[in-house]
Amino acid sequence: MALAKQQIQDLYRKRAGNYDVSANLYYLIGFREAKYRKLAVAALNLRTGDTIVELGCGTGLNFGYLLDAVGSNGRVIGVDLTDAMLQQARQRVAKIGWRNVSLIQSDATEYVLPPGVNGVLSTFALTLVPEFERVIKQVAQALAPAGRFVVLDFKQPKQWPLWIIKLGVWITCPFGVSLDLAQRKPWETMRRVFSDLKMQECYGGFVYIATGVKPNPVISSNSQ
Repeated sequence: MALAKQQIQDLYRKRAGNYDVSANLYYLIGFREAKYRKLAVAALNLRTGDTIVELGCGTGLNFGYLLDAVGSNGRVIGVDLTDAMLQQARQRVAKIGWRNVSLIQSDATEYVLPPGVNGVLSTFALTLVPEFERVIKQVAQALAPAGRFVVLDFKQPKQWPLWIIKLGVWITCPFGVSLDLAQRKPWETMRRVFSDLKMQECYGGFVYIATGVKPNPVISSNSQ
């Protein structure tokens, strides 16, 4: 059964201290998390000086990749529901000395995105949000023209038998993944909201990267 928000918050408070280590254990079964994160950041098509918001930033595992893309003149805003995860992110930021990272504790559905933001990223987080459709619509509204929303998350692959799918759920259940989350398909909402949507599958279809691009406004010849 999908976890309620308070349950998710309690779960990640317990996991915050060893989140990075436990996530790395999945490399033992061929799950190349860092590779998927890098692919998701690349899909944002960020430029030097851009502002990027990460919803569900956790301990800040993506910050280095994002900052490499936006440079010292850019800005990274990390948003997360759980205070303990953000504390780990603060320690990471302080240790490395990043000066253009802001951290905000907020429910993704309640966070007001900066207008005209260049990109929004969510990795292994959006499917856990029951109101993901609302979040997607808010993101689409806030993005600058040609801005991108990239989601890296788990999904139920069509080509695998149910027992393998259940095994995958069991392996990832320490992070709040459950079989009924497969009923949540954020990419379908993204396809309706964004005129241009690209999908990429990884890890045998258990993971996807969805990229929605906000269209540039059409300028009529009469306005010139």
